[in-house]
Parts: sequence; structure tokens; C-alpha cells
Amino acid sequence: MDNRPKSDAPYVLDEQVGFLMRRANQRHLALFAHHIPELTATQFAALAKLCEVGRASQNALGRATAMDAATIKGVVDRLRGKGFVASTPDPTDQRRVHLSPTETGLAAFRDLTLHAHRITKETLAPLNEPEQRAFLRLLSRLL
Repeated sequence: MDNRPKSDAPYVLDEQVGFLMRRANQRHLALFAHHIPELTATQFAALAKLCEVGRASQNALGRATAMDAATIKGVVDRLRGKGFVASTPDPTDQRRVHLSPTETGLAAFRDLTLHAHRITKETLAPLNEPEQRAFLRLLSRLL
């Protein structure tokens, strides 16, 4: 079976996977900004992962949250500025910084978790429960 696109097939932007995923992500980010205005989605993701693991190097946190080095640095700087994250240099490698959530960060994460669950629920609301499970399963296969 030949899966190559036909050269004479019309290209309809509204039917393209990247366009649809970007639109769905924009909707999700709008919901996120409405429910959690004090953090961006990337800041929340970094804080959530750090609260999950407890301690990580900045590099490892970036990999765990799918952020490049420049992005995770900016995210961590902002979280540190809010008092949510503490950083300490690695005693054996001064290039490495270890991060951990502060008590303030842990409390903020606990307080925001209910909102985060609501955001997921609202993002998936147009789908019924079996569709939601299938969507999440299929989406994870793309990664």
C-alpha cells in the first residue's frame, strides 16, 4: 500500500494534523490561563515534575518536561523568582545546578492541582469518556 500523499490532492489547512493540534493546544492554553493565571503552562509543568521527583538537575528537569536548555532556564528563573524553586550548585560539578521545590512551591502545587484537573477535564469535554481515553492513548503513541 502506498501511503504517499497524492500530488494532485488539495491541501486544506483545516484538515492538517499540525494545524488541528495547534488549535487544540491554543484552546487548552486559554483554559490554563483562565484557571491558573499566576503560572504559564510550562512553569506549572516544571513545578509539577519537580514536586513529583523532589530534586533534579536543571538539565534533567528540562528533559523530563520536554523543554530545551534555554526554555527550562527561563522557566526555572521565573519559578525561583516566585519562591517556588530553590537551586544549589553540585559540589562536584559547578556547571550542574540541582533544583528542588520550596515549601512555598509545594504548597502552590497542592493548591493548583485541583485547577489543573479541571483544565484537563474542560480540554477534553467535547469528547465522551471512551473517546477521551482513546484520544489520550492515541496521542501518547505519537510521542
